[in-house]
Amino acid sequence: MSDEEDDWQDVLEAVGPRLRRLRQERGSTLAELAEETGISVSTLSRLESGQRRPTLELLLPLARAHQVPLDELVDAPPTGDPRIRPRKIERHGATYVPLSRRPGGLQAYKIIYPAHFPVHGPAPDEQRVHEGYDWIYVLSGRLRLVLGEHDFVLEAGEVAEFDTRTPHWMGNPDPTPTEVLGLFGPQGERLHVRARPRRAE
Repeated sequence: MSDEEDDWQDVLEAVGPRLRRLRQERGSTLAELAEETGISVSTLSRLESGQRRPTLELLLPLARAHQVPLDELVDAPPTGDPRIRPRKIERHGATYVPLSRRPGGLQAYKIIYPAHFPVHGPAPDEQRVHEGYDWIYVLSGRLRLVLGEHDFVLEAGEVAEFDTRTPHWMGNPDPTPTEVLGLFGPQGERLHVRARPRRAE
């Protein structure tokens, strides 16, 4: 399951408790709500307990009955709200904090590599290759980047960009965490900021 699908699953699972709370705040019974919305008592009960997947056809009459906007039922951010509510992702021992929320196109992440990362992960000679383009900026600490035959250590404030079809590997050589801002895009979305990292001593 993708990260986006995980996010939607979390939203759907939260709908049931929210529906129950709204009904109880109004002092309504399931039978009264069923009569008001035309939805059966058993369906309402299953929705509130999370046993029934909410659909637009079910949520619209419930939103009208509770006199709340539809997006309040699913806890969507207000329209035009620029704030991002990141959900941390643990992947292979590193922590990824997504900073963009639109699927497809350029994706932004804050990445935290723990001390001496990877502790038991792949070695630098086990480089990865995949479609895309990476741009990385070291916020704090140092990042070791092995790119094909080249071995770099990026210091805080340094930037690197590369085609991810080039074999690559990244790790943290230090006893303190490293924080990185990473932008990843499909092939062709090349970025125009470039810095020449220093070669590792």
